[in-house]
Amino acid sequence: MAYGDGRDDAALRRAWETFCYRLKAAGEQAFKDHNAVSGAQRVDALRFLTQNLGQAFDLALETRDTRYPSVHAFCGPTRKLGGDCADFTYQQAWIDGQSTYRLVGERGTARFFNVTVQGPRPDGPGVLHEPFGDVPEANLTGAELVTAPDGTFEVYIGGPRRGENWLPTTPGSRKLFIRQGFDDWDENPARLRIERVDMASPRPVPNPGQMVDAIAWASEFVTGVMEDWPEFAFTYGGVDAQRPNHFPAVSEGDGDTKRGRAAANMHWTLGPDEALVVEFDAHDGLWMLTNMGVFFNSMDFLYRPVSYTPSRTLVDDDGKVRLIVAHTDPGFHNWIDTQGFERGNLTYRHMLEGSPAVLSTRVVEHSALAEVLPAGTAVVTTEERTAQMWERFNAIRRRYSSL
Repeated sequence: MAYGDGRDDAALRRAWETFCYRLKAAGEQAFKDHNAVSGAQRVDALRFLTQNLGQAFDLALETRDTRYPSVHAFCGPTRKLGGDCADFTYQQAWIDGQSTYRLVGERGTARFFNVTVQGPRPDGPGVLHEPFGDVPEANLTGAELVTAPDGTFEVYIGGPRRGENWLPTTPGSRKLFIRQGFDDWDENPARLRIERVDMASPRPVPNPGQMVDAIAWASEFVTGVMEDWPEFAFTYGGVDAQRPNHFPAVSEGDGDTKRGRAAANMHWTLGPDEALVVEFDAHDGLWMLTNMGVFFNSMDFLYRPVSYTPSRTLVDDDGKVRLIVAHTDPGFHNWIDTQGFERGNLTYRHMLEGSPAVLSTRVVEHSALAEVLPAGTAVVTTEERTAQMWERFNAIRRRYSSL
C-alpha cells in the first residue's frame, strides 16, 4: 500500500509537511537578537525548542481528549516552559465544562498548593502561546483543601457541588492547572491522578481529523514557544529590556490573585568579571527567586544553585537578604549561578502571607564582593558547596518521580 491509496493520505501528509516547515522556522528563532552569540546560549535556545518538541504531541494529542483526561507534567529538570519557577512543579489536565471529574491523590508537604480551573483564551494581542493565555475561573488552595488523616483527598471538578473539595466549571472551562511550591528540601510532592466520573467505555483511537488538528496545534505550539519568548515578557510582563539589572515593582493582576502569587522579572547582563547583588528585607510569606535563560527557561536547577527560597537562604545580621548572581562561585552562601551565560532573566515570586519585597540591585566587580558585602556574610567551603549540590540533587529527584 503506497501513498495515495488512503483517502486521508493527502491531508495527513500536508499537515505533517507544514509542521516540519514551521519547526524549521522555529529553530531560526534561536539566533534572534535577544540571544547572546556564545555557543552555550545558542545551544540553550535550541535545547529549549527540542525540550518542548518532546512534549508537543503529549499536549496536542495524547492528553487532549477531555473525556479521558490525564495529568501532564509540562515542566521539570529536562523541560522548561513559560518562565517556569525552579521550586514549583507544574501539571495540567485538559477538561471541558460539560463533564464531571475527580482529582484524587495524596497532599504531600509542599508549602504551596493550588488547583485552578482555567477558562477560555481571549483574542487579540497580549495573549501568550498555548497552553497558556487562558483565564483563571476558580481555584482551590492548600489551606482550603480538606484531607483525610493520612493526607489523601479527592476533589470534584464540574457538575453539582460535592462536599468541600469542589471546583465549579463553566461552558468555557478547558484546563485544570496544578502548581506546587516548595521551600524546604525535605518537602514531598503531592501524588495526583484524574478521571471522568462517568467513564463507561475505552478511549477511542485518534481519527485522521484529530491527527491533523493535533499536528496543527503542535505547529502553533513550537513556533509560539520560540516567537513569544522573551518578547512577551518585555512587552507585557513589565520587564524593561532597556534597563537591565534593575527589578521593576512587583505586580499582581487579577489572574495572579487567583493563582495565589505576585511576581517581578528582571533582565540581566553581566560581563566576565562582574557580579550582581540582589538585596531585600527578609519578609513573611513564601518567596522564590529563579535564574533563567534568555527564553525565560529556568536554568539547571537539578545540579546548580540557580534558585532560592526562605529556608535555604541565610539572612545577614541587619535583616537583609543578599544574593549574589555570578559566573563563578564567589564563596558566599547565597550564590546564584549563571551557568556562564552573559545574559538572562531573574524572577521573584511572592506567595502566601505577608507582602512582596522591594528589591534593589547593584553590579560590582567580582573581585570586590568581599569589600561590598557586610562583614560576617556567610561563606562556604568547597566541600560545603558540594554537600549543597547533593542536597539539591536528591530533593529535586524526590519531586519528580521519573528521575
